[in-house]
Parts: sequence; structure tokens; C-alpha cells
Amino acid sequence: MSEDFDYEDRVAEIVGRFRAAGADAMAAAKDLDDPLWRARLTQELFGVCQAVGTKSTRLRRRSMAEAVAAHGNDAVARALRLTPGRVSQLANDPAKHRVFFGSGTVRVGYPLRQLSTDRERPVIAAEDAATANTLATLLEGLDLEVDRITIDPGHSALPDTDSIVVCGPKSAPIAARLLERDPALAMVEDGGRWWIEETASSTRRGSPADQPEPRQADIAYLARHNINGRVVVHIAGIHSIGSLGAAHYLAANLPTLFSTTGTAPFSAIIGCTHDGTNILTSELVAGPFPW
Repeated sequence: MSEDFDYEDRVAEIVGRFRAAGADAMAAAKDLDDPLWRARLTQELFGVCQAVGTKSTRLRRRSMAEAVAAHGNDAVARALRLTPGRVSQLANDPAKHRVFFGSGTVRVGYPLRQLSTDRERPVIAAEDAATANTLATLLEGLDLEVDRITIDPGHSALPDTDSIVVCGPKSAPIAARLLERDPALAMVEDGGRWWIEETASSTRRGSPADQPEPRQADIAYLARHNINGRVVVHIAGIHSIGSLGAAHYLAANLPTLFSTTGTAPFSAIIGCTHDGTNILTSELVAGPFPW
């Protein structure tokens, strides 16, 4: 490594500035007297920290790999005060199953919902925002760029890039268009409820939250489309918490799912249990059904 520049001091300076900025932000949060706005600020700061964390993970992996290629594994281990085995682990490329979502930049779309108060206004449900965050963390951990967009209630055009569409047919026409492509599963409304139906057997599954004795559980539709050379993953919970459950399932089980489906189109039903917006469990309920 080059000796003509004191990198140790430079690193210490940058880390110091970063820590100072974080300490200033937290001090400002503590100074807010109104607990509501203090909660709002700390929530925003938490989101920033998550975003920085995922980006730094990706940058660390790439930097490690470049450093090992330039200086060798042992030299990097000494410089970073890590074991050679840990350096090898951190420098490894992401698993091959990242192609499940396509390549490069993946667009994550989630719905704008209409809230009726004194007037109609679009809002983003907390569950939808959490779903987008879970998916973004998963994608960025696979070294994929993320572009977040909202889906308005009139949106019908199919994506023109690799995408994840988090949207049910009640929220926007794009969901209905994607469901029309699926020969195995459908989402139908009947008796004031939504159901996921297996086309071959007409077997219907509804949300446990809609039973006479409701439980904190839901189900979601999950599909992977190949459309004109691009990948579109479609997630649609019976309720919005079901979509978060499907994202939780993907984050925990993508390698296993990929070993079964590869890059082929399919659909499946995912179930989850939850406590508020905290997903407790997620599992495959039916499928995957290849097309």
C-alpha cells in the first residue's frame, strides 16, 4: 500500500465527521419538546441510517474485492484488523440468485392509496412503506440498484424495466393486467372479501384476518414474470400486511425459492403472521406453480 499519503489520518478524519454529524442529529432530536415530532424526526433518522447501512455494505464488498485483487488477502486482513477468512467472506460476490430480480437497477413500485377525510388525498400505508424498505434492503444486499416509485390508482402500464410491483387489483389496474398473465392463480372478489384461487382446482384461500374470529395473519400472491426481456416480480397481499409478509419471505428464503424456480415464471401463495407491522413468521402456503 502507498506510503506517500497518511491514509490512517484521513480515515480517522472522515469517521470523526460522520460520528459528529450523527451525534448532532440525535442531540437535536432529544431537544424537541413535542414527543410526536421527536418520534417523527427519529423515524426519519432511522430510515437514513438504514439507507446508509445498505449502501455502505455494498461499497464495503466492492472495496474489499478490489483491495484483495490489488494487495492480496493477507495484506488486507492486516490493514483492516480482520482474519483472512473474514476478509474472504466479506469480499465474496453476492449469490447467483440475485438474477431472480433481473440485473442492474430494479424499480420497486408501491401504491398510493386514497384517504377520505374532509377531502380525497393520496397516502402511503405504513405496511407498504415497510414492504418497500424490506425489498430495497434485500436488493441492495444483492448489489442491485434500487429505484423506488409510487403507483397511482389509475396506473395500468406494465413496467419497462426490471421491477417489483407491490400492488393488488383493488389499488391499480396494473395489478389486474399482471394477474391476467397467470394461468395458475387468480385474485377474485366475492362476498365482500378477496380470495386467491387456484385455477386448476378452483380452491380458494382467504385471509385469516377476515374470518369470523380474525387472527393477526394474512396471505399474499407472489409471481415472477419474464416480459420482453425484463423481470417483473408481482406481490399482492389480501391486505397490505400480507405484502410485507411476502417481502419477509423473499428476504429469508430467496436461495431456497431460486433453487426450485430458477429464472422461470411462476406464482405462489405466501402466508404470514404478524404483531402490528412486525412480521413474526412467513411461509409458502401453495406452489410455486410454474407456467
